[in-house]
Amino acid sequence: EAIQKLRPKAEVVIYDNDYSTAIWHKIEGEIPTEAEVLQAIKNLEIERANARANAEAKLAALGLTSDDLKALGLG
Repeated sequence: EAIQKLRPKAEVVIYDNDYSTAIWHKIEGEIPTEAEVLQAIKNLEIERANARANAEAKLAALGLTSDDLKALGLG
């Protein structure tokens, strides 16, 4: 997912989440470095955490919790 953010048209296979096993089948531009990929992973984690916090804030504004959604089969 991080590689797709960096190079949306890239086609790559990576084994066991190990960057050194990357086999690039298609790439536009430069192959991203391992450091770039690791930073993109961190950025995705931050985006997910922010999205979760925003969702929880919206639920709280409605007087609900994530447990309430789970109880309703929506979470």
